[in-house]
Amino acid sequence: MRGYPDSSPGVGTVDAVRAAASAASSAGPLLRIEGLSKRFGSLQALQDVSLDLWPGEVHCLLGENGAGKSTLCNMVFGVYAPDAGTMTFEGHAWRPRSPADALSRGIAMVHQHFSLVPDLSVVDNLILGQARGVLDRRAWAAKLDTMRERYGLALDPWARIQDLSVGERQRVEIVKCLIREPRLLVLDEPTAVLLPAEIESLMAVCSRVAAQGCGVALVTHKLAEIRQVARRATVLRGGKVAARSDAPAQEIDALVRAMIQRDLAGPAPAMEDVEETPAPLDIDGLALPLTGSRHLAAPAAIRAHEPALTADGLTVRDADGVLRLDRFTLMVAPGEIVAVAGVEGNGQGELGAVLSGMLAPTEGRFFLSGQEMTGQSPRVLTQAGCGVVPEDRHALACVTGMSVAENIMLDRLARFRRFGLLDRAALTREAQALMERFDVRAASPHVAFGGLSGGNQQKAVLARELTLDPLRFLIAAQPTRGLDVGAVEAIYNHIRAAAARGVGVLLISSELDELLSVAHRVVVLYRGRIMGTCEASRSQRPRIGAWMAGQQEQAA
Repeated sequence: MRGYPDSSPGVGTVDAVRAAASAASSAGPLLRIEGLSKRFGSLQALQDVSLDLWPGEVHCLLGENGAGKSTLCNMVFGVYAPDAGTMTFEGHAWRPRSPADALSRGIAMVHQHFSLVPDLSVVDNLILGQARGVLDRRAWAAKLDTMRERYGLALDPWARIQDLSVGERQRVEIVKCLIREPRLLVLDEPTAVLLPAEIESLMAVCSRVAAQGCGVALVTHKLAEIRQVARRATVLRGGKVAARSDAPAQEIDALVRAMIQRDLAGPAPAMEDVEETPAPLDIDGLALPLTGSRHLAAPAAIRAHEPALTADGLTVRDADGVLRLDRFTLMVAPGEIVAVAGVEGNGQGELGAVLSGMLAPTEGRFFLSGQEMTGQSPRVLTQAGCGVVPEDRHALACVTGMSVAENIMLDRLARFRRFGLLDRAALTREAQALMERFDVRAASPHVAFGGLSGGNQQKAVLARELTLDPLRFLIAAQPTRGLDVGAVEAIYNHIRAAAARGVGVLLISSELDELLSVAHRVVVLYRGRIMGTCEASRSQRPRIGAWMAGQQEQAA
């Protein structure tokens, strides 16, 4: 690994793309970036960034949330114009005026945030911008079948986007790009919302596309993806190139150190009654230290209280009468972290919607600290001490046109009203303090929330929900989606600290290794029903995997 620029193709580490890269390297880099800089107001997003991306290689871009990765990708794609520096694409000067320029030259990009029209079908979203004259939807639907056979990315062409899961929507975005057969494919954290099997499929797609001579720029936080497909890697930190690697699979630890520039164990939040040092958090084989106890450590006075959550026979049928959640029954004690595992689409979304007040159950009831909350609005739930981190932060957790400060204080704006006016100075002070505590990186609390990177948006949402007063119960769906490894460590330490204060936590995630590291118990959902429950322990992984596949335990 090196901390200085280098335009050489390096030594390949992925057999699937090495031959194509070697054959194409004599023609020079596909994309050359030299001295690129970009400023947004007082924020220097990029400064003097240089890198080469060669035909036939998968080049991974790494960095903490807000390091400038998305800004760099957006300049290549024509969303932003650089303030300084030059780009060359296929040997010619590259100064795109718009994404349309990029698409016409064979550059396609999967953005971090969806760019789909929710009330249109999958096939109509594919047609947008790609078809003229009489629209032959069946022909485009046939193209989807071809993409499924070629890449394993299955989609229902006639399904409306708004009815799809988050992972399925991401699949649509990826197919929209692949169907163009681009020369350069830019993927900005495409796997943040995908399941493990879907990630495996997409990594195979990346290797296949690169083996055909296409260049692939992959922004990712997932270390397993780097090991699997990265031929080279560039680390950005604070908008500058911090390191490069021609053998990223062998230099993961060094890349992570270059990315976050500190020991992974940050300052420990204050804990109470810690009984033991917890097992480390496992992220793709990298052990991150966690604070807090693996056992319930709340004082006896807390344990004597009502359960933080009591769910009694929660059942949800959709508009077509299909059973989505089937008699879900569970208790979460104060100070306990319970994980909900399962393949996406097995009732987790409906469970989260019911417990956050977004959906009334067809049958059943639920209670928070002994108070019935069935069918209550999100506002009432918040007032009762229920923190909610939804799976889709853009649709449900923020107002992108409002400022960062307003979003962080969204549930407590009434505190800052003075004679009918908003005391913005006080609001800014408190928001700034939370931004520093949760490492939310922005030029100021006044910038638009929509201008933050995805990871910083997620940290802002978590900052708001974890500091709710009072906070008695927290439901968090995919809370670390889109976060870098250092941020994942910090977020789970904050969640553990909340549990130590007596907060009951329900974690819904597809990251099983994280759940096993953080939770006390795991319940597995399959087709809306609880298949089983067990202690969160790595020794239980085979058992959990069987439950996730729908295999019921045999009676002894």
